[in-house]
Amino acid sequence: MTLWGAVLVASILCLALKELGYLLPGHWLDGARAARITDLLTIALLAALVGVQTLATGTAIVVDARVPAVLVAAGLLWLRAPFLVVVVAAAVVAALLRLVGLAT
Repeated sequence: MTLWGAVLVASILCLALKELGYLLPGHWLDGARAARITDLLTIALLAALVGVQTLATGTAIVVDARVPAVLVAAGLLWLRAPFLVVVVAAAVVAALLRLVGLAT
């Protein structure tokens, strides 16, 4: 299967899954358990995305300047710093580490 074929199949599957959601009875999604699962699923998917984007380069796991930058960003978010400050601080940390040659 070519790349475009895989993209088309994935798109059709996503559309079918979305349409399936409209066919489910409403009371299945109104409960506290469903709300808790969807809240936790969102957090898990975001954490996985951050992990993959931070530690992966192609098919290899790489620890470089992105890891300390994400740690600084997480610390600043924990301290409830403004988002712009978080982004700039993380970028500065990564740039300085690359500048002094401690990370690639």
